[in-house]
Amino acid sequence: MPLRVSAIAFLNPAPLLYSFEHEPAATQLRKNYTVHYTSPAQCAHELLTDEADLGLIPIAALTPELAIVPGCTIASQHEVRSILLLVKNPDRLALHGALQSVITVAADAASRSSQTYTHILFERFHNTRPGYVEHPADPLAMLAVADAALLIGDPALLAREHRTRIDAAFDEPLLWLDLATLWREHTGLPWVAAVWALRPEALERSGVSAQQLIADLTASRDNGTAHVEDLVREWTPRLPLSSETIHTYLTRNIHYTLDPNCLKAIELFRRLAAEIGALPPLPGLNLLG
Repeated sequence: MPLRVSAIAFLNPAPLLYSFEHEPAATQLRKNYTVHYTSPAQCAHELLTDEADLGLIPIAALTPELAIVPGCTIASQHEVRSILLLVKNPDRLALHGALQSVITVAADAASRSSQTYTHILFERFHNTRPGYVEHPADPLAMLAVADAALLIGDPALLAREHRTRIDAAFDEPLLWLDLATLWREHTGLPWVAAVWALRPEALERSGVSAQQLIADLTASRDNGTAHVEDLVREWTPRLPLSSETIHTYLTRNIHYTLDPNCLKAIELFRRLAAEIGALPPLPGLNLLG
């Protein structure tokens, strides 16, 4: 029985999925994996409800029962650009004051991790606790009903492309804040969004070993990062973004290797999230193998 794979239908995981989508590797991988695409939050839901065996899930959705597959991640060492917090700042306050003035945040519901990073930013680093309302990813509509707007993934990249128009729609200035940059400034660690997570019992019924799974996912990542120019050509017609923006995003903004600092960042994120009551405690990271 092939492993059921739930993946993210955004630009940022494209290198991780390269071999699953391109020949000659794709035909061979289809013997062991069936892939379908959805949102980050839905990936986690399907994995936790046994509708999927392997998922590229937000780190907020990790549980002790799920095993993290070593090797791959969606992370950022500095600026990520695709996790964007827009903050209205009518009094032109410095960053700390502007964030303390936020009463409501309109949040894109696509990822629990991004919302939790925002909770940590406000509650742990700026000692304030705004309310949250889920809202479709439209920055103008979000800022019409809240003091701040959280956008993730492709909608965040698109908002940056239209920054002049968005700024012009408001009499007061907006703060354009990159959550990965803020996390790095406060912790000194990478920002981590997602990892491959597995229901370990699925390996036995699939016939895929842990070593093969790790090797297949790592090889797909390596093929993707070696073929970024091909990915840029494929994705440019799909998104109203310039090819230069897509290339920079895939090569400079996103970090795809689950290294020791990324693991430390996940542990710190989950500890801080538990301390403020945003997520349940995670006793430790369960690494496959």
